[in-house]
Amino acid sequence: MHMKLFLVSLLFSITTATSAQDKIPATDKSPMDMSYCPANYPILKVQDKLNEPLLARLVYSRPAKDGRKIFGELIEYGKVWRAGANEATEIEFYQDVLISNVRVKKGRYTIYTIPFEDKWTFILNKETDTWGSFRYDSKKDLVRLDVPVSKQTTETEFFTMYFEKDNKEIKLQILWDDIKVTVPVSLP
Repeated sequence: MHMKLFLVSLLFSITTATSAQDKIPATDKSPMDMSYCPANYPILKVQDKLNEPLLARLVYSRPAKDGRKIFGELIEYGKVWRAGANEATEIEFYQDVLISNVRVKKGRYTIYTIPFEDKWTFILNKETDTWGSFRYDSKKDLVRLDVPVSKQTTETEFFTMYFEKDNKEIKLQILWDDIKVTVPVSLP
């Protein structure tokens, strides 16, 4: 009798556990991505090919253009934007850097932007782990920097952020649609 009760209990537990696994979250339309400075840092580390320390890691979601008019419509001019989709974009610096002559201590920060037709205001904010820009608080801004907009001859389908490095200067490149914005970062 105890054995039958045990087997029924075990079968119930297995069935319940299996049906709980069937509730997989839907795939997000704007997948999360990561960019490193230096580029491909984890791969270089595993291959023992590193010749410089890790400076920064960027975590962001990559929405698609998907036939939409992006700037001036989907992303309104003059309004704070999370620089991507879903969670606000976060950057972690592994050493102190300079952005717009402001010394930024190593640590994790959120990136916001305010796009305009001819320039963007790049914002580095102390608040982290937040969704979108719904609770953006300018009192927590560490850096505000206006950077010019460059028009591209080809369109970038997916919102893209990556680092380019040249000696002591790092350029955070932000591309989407036919727009490119470059944010200069340097080592102190």
